[in-house]
Amino acid sequence: MTKNDTAPFSMWDIPLALVLLTRLPLPRLPKEAFTRQSRAVWAFPLAGLIVGALACGIGWIAIWAQLPVFAVAGLIVAALIATTGAMHEDGLADTFDGLWGGFTPERRLEIMKDSHIGTYGVLALLLFQILRITAIAALVGAEVMTGVLAACVYSRSLMPALMTFLKNARHSGLSHSVGAPPISAVLAGLVVAAVLALGLLGALALIPMLFAMIASLIVAKFAKAKIGGQTGDILGATQQITEITFLLTLIALI
Repeated sequence: MTKNDTAPFSMWDIPLALVLLTRLPLPRLPKEAFTRQSRAVWAFPLAGLIVGALACGIGWIAIWAQLPVFAVAGLIVAALIATTGAMHEDGLADTFDGLWGGFTPERRLEIMKDSHIGTYGVLALLLFQILRITAIAALVGAEVMTGVLAACVYSRSLMPALMTFLKNARHSGLSHSVGAPPISAVLAGLVVAAVLALGLLGALALIPMLFAMIASLIVAKFAKAKIGGQTGDILGATQQITEITFLLTLIALI
């Protein structure tokens, strides 16, 4: 293992986080950068900041064009989905299909791996995206667009915690290939996310961060009980559920 592999931080961590979490057109990274996949998770919140900033940029253009708040919110969500390749939304649908569509851990994992979407997945996508767009529309109307950025940042800091504290439920997929991040990288990511969220919202971010963390613990509890651990789909569902929890909690406070 090279010195770069074990260093707590590297210049490659941010672009690597973008490669892992987005579909943005990026320069090809050197092979050695990918040996840091488990350590680069501290930069996940920064990937969320970049994705959120791009989406909010589109939102600000839509506001300038005097579009209705729900149209602005819809464009922001569309931009978030496009820049991430809908990987988190796909994980949300697969998680609901699998955890509630099977009766054994093996069958649930089989369903989650299936590319087809079932009733539970469709309903979850519809419900959560309605909640997401409604919450963002409310933030646009209240002129608190920074809340969208904070939610994008903080929700991506909670995924590595599940990767560390829950074993991988299957021996394949992105979550397995990345591996369990060291606790130091997880804590660094949480600190980065908290600093950014507080910088964007001030003390108003504290309660949404708390509720988002509670939501991630609930997801972890269900995942452990039903499939014995986490998968890439569980991580995607965690991002979506905690982002929306953050948004809804923030709306309740303003």
